[in-house]
Amino acid sequence: MRQAILVVVGVALLVTVAHTQTRIGTVPVKASTLRTPTGDPDLQGVWNFSAGTPLERPPALAGKEFLTDDELAQAEKQIHERNSADRRDGAGTDDVRREANEFWFEKRPTILTRRTSLIIDPPDGKLPPLTPTAAQKPVAKGNEFRSADGPEDRGLGERCIARESNGPPIVELPSINEHLIGFAFHFQIFQSANYVAILSETVQQVRIIPLDGRPHLPQSVRQWLGDSRGHWEGTTLVVETTNFHDKRLFLGLTVENMRVVERFTRGSADTLDYQFTIDDPTRWTKPWTAAVPIGKTDGPIYEFACQEGNYSMRNILSGARAQEKVAAQAEKTGSR
Repeated sequence: MRQAILVVVGVALLVTVAHTQTRIGTVPVKASTLRTPTGDPDLQGVWNFSAGTPLERPPALAGKEFLTDDELAQAEKQIHERNSADRRDGAGTDDVRREANEFWFEKRPTILTRRTSLIIDPPDGKLPPLTPTAAQKPVAKGNEFRSADGPEDRGLGERCIARESNGPPIVELPSINEHLIGFAFHFQIFQSANYVAILSETVQQVRIIPLDGRPHLPQSVRQWLGDSRGHWEGTTLVVETTNFHDKRLFLGLTVENMRVVERFTRGSADTLDYQFTIDDPTRWTKPWTAAVPIGKTDGPIYEFACQEGNYSMRNILSGARAQEKVAAQAEKTGSR
């Protein structure tokens, strides 16, 4: 419900925003026309990365890199039908996730790219195989299946610490929030001569990226968002991030050995070309790359007030205690 309330507060967010160059006739601007006062390529603005495209290519589209016009229209129809908050079918838990109906949500009507997957390498649009060791590791449970002995048992997002999709890497991942196309995926880029900062609206994460050539922190220093270092390659900002906290998760597994290289390029006045490559030899048998279409949107970024409005944590923990009380009473009654 916290998310639904925030959508009402932020209803001015126009998530039916400009689409990426794959969907509109935007003429790419020359790099020299969008510059900061210090002369660097200008990446600043409020952006939205809710592409509506799956990370991996669905089996039904195997061997097909791009959708046709008809397939794209059908995919857009299906994603909105599938994620309509007015649906009342399915199990009771599905209905709980739709506690706020469609009226309260502003949604982008279109998918941002014709690609059938965000992954562009390997060419089949699939994640590389896991290493034998990683394949034996248990995948982290979803929030609804986690224990609730204390707040530490819950996910980082529920605890208002970090949100996986905010990055790095910045990518819309499979989750129960797929229907919130637009709202949950805003971020803002700020630039100075020596730093770039990325502020995510949801959970209000801030990543500060030095551009002065300093080395990474020692391997013993671990951070939730990792340790990012950036530099310019022509008009592209290249950011390398390492030193992730060993309790940070990505796609269900820990990321302490993950290295992420992101590439930000201003494609036009209203698009960012964003790609990231992940290399973790302890998890995947080879590196992989994804391209995430990012469209500009009208700001501002709204205060998320995650801790102040986090009634869900109290409710989760108190609900768990109530369940324990009921179970204990049932066991006591049954033992008589």
